[in-house]
Amino acid sequence: MRYEVLHLPIALAFFLPLSSWGQSSHPLTPPAKPPSNGGDFSSVTNPSEKVPDGIILVKGAWSSASDSATPVPEGSSVTNNVLSNPYFGMSYALPPGWAKGYDGPPPSDSGRYVLAELRASDPHQAPARGSILIAAQDLFFTPLPAENTLQFIKYMKDNLQADYKLEEPPTPTKIAGRPFTFFAYWSPVAQLHWYVLATQIRCHVVEMVLTSRDTKLLGTLLLDLDKMTLPEETSSTAGMGGGAFPLCVKDYARDENVLTRVDPVFTEHKVNPVPVRVIIDRKGKVKHIHFLSAFPDQAKAVTDALGQWMFKPFLRDGQPVEVETGIMFGRGARPATASAGNPATD
Repeated sequence: MRYEVLHLPIALAFFLPLSSWGQSSHPLTPPAKPPSNGGDFSSVTNPSEKVPDGIILVKGAWSSASDSATPVPEGSSVTNNVLSNPYFGMSYALPPGWAKGYDGPPPSDSGRYVLAELRASDPHQAPARGSILIAAQDLFFTPLPAENTLQFIKYMKDNLQADYKLEEPPTPTKIAGRPFTFFAYWSPVAQLHWYVLATQIRCHVVEMVLTSRDTKLLGTLLLDLDKMTLPEETSSTAGMGGGAFPLCVKDYARDENVLTRVDPVFTEHKVNPVPVRVIIDRKGKVKHIHFLSAFPDQAKAVTDALGQWMFKPFLRDGQPVEVETGIMFGRGARPATASAGNPATD
């Protein structure tokens, strides 16, 4: 990192680094390519209607939920220049002169989200061009060999493509008083710098990816992130929910925890996976279903089945609590190969 950036009077605990993969712009060496699934299964290759400028249409599998009142990860919005995401308990007043860019794509089968893409509202008046990408990766469904933020960032650092150079190694820091991991890399050819900040919230790695050729601008944006509001359960290695959020427990739908199980009956054969996050109430009933990617008929079949499931109530300190867990129906993506010395874990 440049000299002037290292000596900014940052009120964060340490100074930082960051980047993003999947639907974001991380220049990683791609893992083993998963089998084709999800996405656009439409046979219409020449639509008669022109897609409006700035609009991306995706047909087929899509994200949905069993009710509209319960927040979902992709439910970000910008109102009066304030970005908010109730699911992650996040609020961020955009820097002066900045605004929301394009809406992100729907969640991927592996739980990759683009929560917001921010840019200077008038690039001609901005001191330098740059962007802020806020993304999240569901740790229940990721094919990467990572169970927390530290492992996720390490994988990203170890798998940068050869054209990109590490600028700052992963370093612990704080944003808005919450623990984050920071790292930075850059492209000598494009003269672009990426600052990546990541933390864990509700079993998701949440990332802020700052990109610009101007390291002074990036340092200013880092300082501005300290105004963000984040939940107390934010952590680089925990972030398991609890309190105002359900407690997230990976693989809670194991046989020993399910008292009644009914398999969904699909009317059509499709090869896409159907990843769902469910919230289980204190009595062991499924109270909310979030489909990361599913066709409408698949969503109905899974909803009908999960409505009949009964779980053992999850006890914390002897008291039943709500639990959030992930269940994969159908075939999931093949896990990525871990780097040497960092084997994947099941």
